[in-house]
Amino acid sequence: MSTSPSSSAQAARRALGERLREIRKDAGLSARQLAEATGQHYTRVSKIENAVQAPTDRDIDDWCRVCGASGQAADLIASLRAVDSAYLEFRRQSRAGLKRVLGAHTQQRYEQTAVFRIYEHNVIPGLLQTADYTAAMLRFWIKFLGAPNDIDDAVAVRMERQRILNRGGKRFVVVLEEQALHTWFGTADVQAGQLGRLLELMSLPNLSLGIVPLNTERDCVASAGFWIFDESLVALETPTASIQVTQPAEIHMYARIFEVLENSAVYGREARMLILKALAELGD
Repeated sequence: MSTSPSSSAQAARRALGERLREIRKDAGLSARQLAEATGQHYTRVSKIENAVQAPTDRDIDDWCRVCGASGQAADLIASLRAVDSAYLEFRRQSRAGLKRVLGAHTQQRYEQTAVFRIYEHNVIPGLLQTADYTAAMLRFWIKFLGAPNDIDDAVAVRMERQRILNRGGKRFVVVLEEQALHTWFGTADVQAGQLGRLLELMSLPNLSLGIVPLNTERDCVASAGFWIFDESLVALETPTASIQVTQPAEIHMYARIFEVLENSAVYGREARMLILKALAELGD
């Protein structure tokens, strides 16, 4: 079975068409009746339902209104917008260098976001990284993806984004698994610098840093790291693609998972002690 972004997009188109067909049938309408009620040719209804032609936002709004399912319009429109943008291929983007491989993490997105909810299970998130830690990570991806070596520019772009941490009106809620404190990128000195940076950032009034201890009773384990940008987007990264979730119902599920993970974390002095313990182990 193909799992390429293009095939995933086509599968998403089919799923959207099938859902619209179900809504029409649940309303007891034929394709002709729906077409007449929405002012379009009935063959277009068939093309939308069979993923031959993409609907517009207006099509979905009208479709749901006529079928008495207006409450589903927002999720369906989000699905439509995500079809072609949900999977952004790293290898294709990286042909111009890792400076351009940003996925959802663009300066514009950061400027628009008021509340960042960030969960990472095995790595320090980019907004909290030192330049040396970032460079150590990117050197692997440059080699792995066969990308041009633009390491200095790629690091500079990511460091520039960190200015957002000091911007008024922004809040950052970060939950890390304790394992992230022990995942090395580069030398022991690089890791020590990164852990020291975490201790410094904990003093920011707009940043909350929680750490889930390795050996603790918990209710939830997330399978991947994810970022929630306000209530508008969830971003995840795999080794080959950046996945962007825009459906309100799915975003709500991630928010619920994040809340459970927050409740498993420790904060303040207890979190500092875990970081200091990881620092001490570097010298052992």
